[in-house]
Amino acid sequence: MARTVWDSTVGKKTVMAVSGLIMLAYLVAHMIGNLKIYFGAGEFNAYGHWLRTVGEPFMHYEWTLWLIRVVLVVAVVAHAVSAYQLSRRDIKARPSKYVHKKPRASYATRTMRWGGIILGLFIVWHVLDLTTGTVHSGGFQEGHPYQNVVDTFSTWYGNVIYIVAMLALGLHIRHGFWSAAQTLGAGSRTRDRALKTVANVLALLLTAGFIAVPVGVMTGVVS
Repeated sequence: MARTVWDSTVGKKTVMAVSGLIMLAYLVAHMIGNLKIYFGAGEFNAYGHWLRTVGEPFMHYEWTLWLIRVVLVVAVVAHAVSAYQLSRRDIKARPSKYVHKKPRASYATRTMRWGGIILGLFIVWHVLDLTTGTVHSGGFQEGHPYQNVVDTFSTWYGNVIYIVAMLALGLHIRHGFWSAAQTLGAGSRTRDRALKTVANVLALLLTAGFIAVPVGVMTGVVS
């Protein structure tokens, strides 16, 4: 039954919608946590330590964090694979171009594919920069996320990569949230306007919230 559902177009769209909402919930929590950087190094570093001790003593040190990471990796892979397969299926179904041009889609709709690629590459860079420290500038300090974030956004390329990715994220959420609602049956003629408003507000808040961190470092508010 699972294979039958996965092989269907509706099944793949449902996987995309559910995995996207899982990632969206994480992004909201992640943005709120990131904004703690404005309360100083002590509170931000304490927050980073707390993430590793959530659930203790029932859960071992970092077990909850690793559980969240596994769920996110599964969600990202499921989202990317279903998106790719749906795209290939759509191309095969229409091998030739339309005789008449389709109505012009929104900018977010037309950039969903490239936005997904940008975000995928950004996730790899972000993990290597602030989780493992592999590509981190200025000497990675384990257990000191405040200092590591300041180091990253003290470089021009760190700011460019992050801000471009967050702008792509905003466009992705703006279109993706509404699409997920349609796929899961939440959309209707009476609710579509409200859902689009929620999508726009979420995209704006998340984009502004995430970009506020590099802006804080660049302006010296966070140093």
